Amino acid sequence: MTHALPLLQVALDNHSLSDAYRTTRLIAPEVDIIEVGTILCVAEGVRAVRDLKALYPEKIVLADAKIADAGQILARMCFEAHADWITVICCADINTAKGALAVAKEYGGDVQIELTGFWTWEQAAAWRDAGIRQVVYHRSRDAQAAGAAWSDADINAVRRLADMGFNVTVTGGLALEDLPLFQGIPVHVFIAGRSIRDAADPVAAARQFKRTIQQLWGQEGTCCTAQSR
Repeated sequence: MTHALPLLQVALDNHSLSDAYRTTRLIAPEVDIIEVGTILCVAEGVRAVRDLKALYPEKIVLADAKIADAGQILARMCFEAHADWITVICCADINTAKGALAVAKEYGGDVQIELTGFWTWEQAAAWRDAGIRQVVYHRSRDAQAAGAAWSDADINAVRRLADMGFNVTVTGGLALEDLPLFQGIPVHVFIAGRSIRDAADPVAAARQFKRTIQQLWGQEGTCCTAQSR
C-alpha cells in the first residue's frame, strides 16, 4: 500500500488500558497507526496489543517494546498478539534485530529500530544491510523534559536516514509547530502522543495534525510505504 503523505501515529503511553481506551474511542478514526507505547506495554503486557488490534483491526498496531535482547522470543510474543510492527532498541546487538526481523517476516509484520540514545552511522548501515527498512528518530522523553528542542543536527540526521533508504518515523514531544521543520524530507510517520492525548479536544488536535501534513507534504509527491498485515 503506497501513501503519498506521512502517516499519523498516536502513542498510547498510558498507565492502563482503561485510560488508553479513553483516547482511542475518540481519535482512532483520525489516525493511521495505534502505538502501544512502552509504558503501556510494561503496565499491561502483550494483552494491550491483542486487545487494541481486536478493537481496531483496520489500523496498524505497533508494539513499542524497545527489544534489547531475546529478539526472536519477544518478537514472537508481540506478533502472536497480532502486532503489525515492533521496535528494537538501537543499542541491541545486530543479531537481536536480525532475529526479530526473521520472526516479523513469518507474520507479515515489520521491525523498526528505535533510535533512542547513542547509535552510529556504521550501525545504521548494518541495519540496512540486514534488511531493516524502518527506523524511529526519537528525541528522548528525558531530553524533552530537560528543555532540548529540535536542532539542525536532528533534521539533518532524519534527512540522511531517509537518503539511506530508510522509512523514517519522527517522534519525541512532537508539536504541531514542529512539522514544518521536516518539510521536504520524505518522512514515513509522525508520532504525536501528548500533543493529541492531552489536548483539550483530542479529535480536533488529530485532525489539525492531518491537515498540516496535507498542507506541507501534499504537493511534494513524496511517497512512503506502510506494510500492514
